[in-house]
Amino acid sequence: MSRYHVEVPRLDVRPGRRPGRGTWEEQHPNGTVIHRDLAAEPVPHITADGYSRRDSAAFEARLRLIEELERADAVLIGAPMYNYAIPSTLKAWLDNVILLGRTSGESPSCKGKPVTVVASRGGSYEPGTPREGFEFVRNYLEAVLVGSLGMDVGFIVPELTMAPRNPAMAALIPLVEASRERAFEEAVVKAKML
Repeated sequence: MSRYHVEVPRLDVRPGRRPGRGTWEEQHPNGTVIHRDLAAEPVPHITADGYSRRDSAAFEARLRLIEELERADAVLIGAPMYNYAIPSTLKAWLDNVILLGRTSGESPSCKGKPVTVVASRGGSYEPGTPREGFEFVRNYLEAVLVGSLGMDVGFIVPELTMAPRNPAMAALIPLVEASRERAFEEAVVKAKML
């Protein structure tokens, strides 16, 4: 079994493990990981050549990204919320791997492929919270991953990650730890299901 891990730089990095990162390897010690680190090697934003000129270097680079995605049995995407949206590096990767007639359209090549998105955020945007209307990460990624790529998406959402560094959020620190523990538990369950 192989997993494609798309990792995005996080603004709220703190020492220790992150949900999803080592969990899959623990459950699948003989599995292989195709790692795409968008911080170390950012994918270029799509250009007219990458979009339509099939004989261009940009289009060839795009095809290599698509082939990485297609080779995997399962996908893990780290998608931290930056200013209410996904990071531009993740958007660039998505723009490159969505290709009408191959990964998108009537018979998408990744249809039914399981994808787990670890969507961390500094606050809480769940229904009933004051910022519920600012939830654009899950909504957008579900539309793209399911609606365009036909993938089977699941989300793990560690919340309130900025509380330890924001004095105004100090009272929420116990909720951060609970959210983190819940995220690890969900990661183990998802890894076992694959």
